Amino acid sequence: MSIAENLAVIRDRITAAAARASRRPEEIALMAVSKTQPPESLREAYAAGQRLFGENRVQEFGVKIASLADLAKAEYHMIGHLQTNKSAKVVELFAAVDSVDSLKLAEKLNIAGGEVNKTLDVLIEINVGGEAAKTGIAAESEELENLLQAALRFEALKFRGLMTVPPFREDPEGARSYFRKLRELRDTIAARKLPGISMEVLSMGMSHDFEVAIEEGSTCVRVGAAIFGARATA
Repeated sequence: MSIAENLAVIRDRITAAAARASRRPEEIALMAVSKTQPPESLREAYAAGQRLFGENRVQEFGVKIASLADLAKAEYHMIGHLQTNKSAKVVELFAAVDSVDSLKLAEKLNIAGGEVNKTLDVLIEINVGGEAAKTGIAAESEELENLLQAALRFEALKFRGLMTVPPFREDPEGARSYFRKLRELRDTIAARKLPGISMEVLSMGMSHDFEVAIEEGSTCVRVGAAIFGARATA
């Protein structure tokens, strides 16, 4: 099927999952994970109405975006692990960073944003499964608390919610407990009404398990392979 046809199928599945959870599909953003995909694929998705895209390679995207400048309504988010020395370039290229995984990174992004007078939306990445091979801050950790407490002084950052990539399970139902854990953490943080912290975004769920994530409260699902097919490069 074409990218446009895949998008239509995914949107129908989002609508069905939302209905099962007594939610409105309009509450759930679809992010097309376009990392490693050529500009032509993004153009095809854009022509089919897609506007939100996720990338995770700064240098690759820096080259790619030069040929996409005419896609005026496209919004690009950084969704992968980010080295602090790339903070300035990320602020230049992206509207948001959905993978803030340390206080140090938040500090660097804030400095970079302040230097160019740009406010960056950010999500805190939570390692819900406690996996050593994955980035993200441990839930209910001292590191997370330090970041939450520091958020108010980051004038160039707008903290909008949480993101996670749960441990992979063949059965999508295996991710449900992790999605629920992130939602509960989000609700706990939101209830504290911390200055500088907004918790309206819950980014969880990918091609394999996004319907379960929607049933557990996701407000943004990140879908790559189910839209674009296999990755263009390794």
